[in-house]
Amino acid sequence: MKSLQEKIVKEGKVLSSHVLKVDSFLNHQIDPKLMKEIGEEFAKRFADEKITKILTIESSGIAPSVMAGLELDVPVIFARKRQSLTLTQDLFTADVHSYTKQETNRIAVSNSFLTKQDRLLIIDDFLANGQAALGLLDIAEQAGASVAGIGIVIEKGFQEGGNLLREKQIRVESLARVQSLEDGKVTFAEEVLS
Repeated sequence: MKSLQEKIVKEGKVLSSHVLKVDSFLNHQIDPKLMKEIGEEFAKRFADEKITKILTIESSGIAPSVMAGLELDVPVIFARKRQSLTLTQDLFTADVHSYTKQETNRIAVSNSFLTKQDRLLIIDDFLANGQAALGLLDIAEQAGASVAGIGIVIEKGFQEGGNLLREKQIRVESLARVQSLEDGKVTFAEEVLS
């Protein structure tokens, strides 16, 4: 997705060979017009999949998921990273390790929101090591729901997550696939934008 790649080049900050900071438009401050375009693109790519719900993880996956849910006219469910007083029982849970935060969270979704009749689209902001995606797939499996695929805003193609998921025969649609973060520069798998 060219507009996303351009935004990454213009506003993204390469903090190391593994960390890309995009908090000016994706995971702290949100660019609503870009999120709308991202939602439209995910909806287009999964239009024929008969999606009944979108599953994501808080918090950075929510904005692109809501926009895709709006386009597909389906509910969006987000797995919570922290327990609350109202989310304590009848849960599907999975443990997810975050590389950038260096912590493991138990994510949870109420079992009243996912059923074996559901056909899910999983969406997340980043795909690096694949831990969040695997946790969401685990929750979908616990519910008996089928997964049409995984939509990723930015995939770090140089880390193992994408290959790990594709080897499991899971459809992964990434809107921007970063090939490297070397010398403070973002290089995309398809092309290089300066």
